[in-house]
Amino acid sequence: MLEPLRQGLPPLDPAAVSDAASCALPARFEAVREARQFTRRTLGQWDVGERFDDICLVVSELVTNALRHGLSPDAAPRVPEQQPPVRLHLLRWTERLVCAVRDPSHDSPLPREVDDFAAESGRGLFLVDSFAEGWGWHPLSPNLGGKVVWALFRLHTPGE
Repeated sequence: MLEPLRQGLPPLDPAAVSDAASCALPARFEAVREARQFTRRTLGQWDVGERFDDICLVVSELVTNALRHGLSPDAAPRVPEQQPPVRLHLLRWTERLVCAVRDPSHDSPLPREVDDFAAESGRGLFLVDSFAEGWGWHPLSPNLGGKVVWALFRLHTPGE
């Protein structure tokens, strides 16, 4: 149903970013709640209108996937001065918002075929694809390691 997108973000002028926020997330599943709270606080300061709930849902799915599939189960605790294993970035332009989640895995995010919509897992990227205008992923440079999975939202400007 979904094709994995191994691509960078669509062309967006980095100089035109009007707002940006980022937070490090610990390698534990409580981090999903922390990411949601961070997103709600941040979006509450940015006027994203009707996309608020969609963005929060997608952030939850991207962070859950990063924690579930982007971290090895036997990963050793990280030294405090090292980069955190998972990081959430929110970038807002006038008419667009990007949620990007970084994790240390080099594996591509592969959407699973979802036959049972009542199942508790397996539909995260399907939801991302359903609520965002686009999503994709790209590997980070070798010295950083890992990848970034992103979702793009179109924001309505006043008067639309």
